[in-house]
Amino acid sequence: MLPKRIFGNTGIEISTLGLGTVKLGRNRGVKYPQSYTIPDDRDAANLIAQASALGINLIDTAPSYGNSEERLGKLLKGLRNQWIICSKVGEEFQDGVSQFNFSPAYTRISVERSLKRLNTDIIDIVLVHSDGDDENIINNHGTLETLAQLKTEGKIQAFGMSCKTIEGGLLAAKKSDGVMVAWNLEYNDELPVIDYCAAHNKGLLIKKALASGHAVKSMAEDSVREGFQMIFEHPGVSSIIVGTINPSHLSDNAAKAKELSARKL
Repeated sequence: MLPKRIFGNTGIEISTLGLGTVKLGRNRGVKYPQSYTIPDDRDAANLIAQASALGINLIDTAPSYGNSEERLGKLLKGLRNQWIICSKVGEEFQDGVSQFNFSPAYTRISVERSLKRLNTDIIDIVLVHSDGDDENIINNHGTLETLAQLKTEGKIQAFGMSCKTIEGGLLAAKKSDGVMVAWNLEYNDELPVIDYCAAHNKGLLIKKALASGHAVKSMAEDSVREGFQMIFEHPGVSSIIVGTINPSHLSDNAAKAKELSARKL
């Protein structure tokens, strides 16, 4: 089984590999190197069952992932206590384009809607889905403060931000439970944020660990192992989120994550 780590100081125990689900709900406007067909309910259910059997308990979704949340609400019925759900606020994907709204009112509406879509009373982790203007969102929109209030109300268990800048990542980490940042063999710009999370016991999720699939396509055969090893050697990392609908890739990713993240904390 995959090792588990605590998401910062929240007490939430998550597997070192998480399953990203954009491919369960959306195949337009994505940055993957190859096109794909959204799996039907049977294949999606089999994928989730496989992930659980491999020891994955973290599942990542968002309102901008098409109908991913609605599908998970049905697919996880009766299985909710087996999963830690991470969703987002701030971004919508409509008519082929992303739209952003970080206002307190819309943040609350988004969380309430996600609760209904996911068929759950509480969302374990909610992140702000940044448009790249991290500091402006944090300083001028009240989004994190609204999420903090929703945490107090018991509608979410932890909150943070999926960031795109060093300055924004550092600020978000200071003001929340944790962050999600990009890190892979070809990109390490946000390493200062990762170091900060390690030093201050903040939760840290890694996105784009395989460069949205481009690393596997363009680099050496062992690029997945090399990338995972680099990431898991850092003491600040809670989990790597990888989106896949390929059962073979899922099994291989889990095997490498199990091996390379099995260190004493």
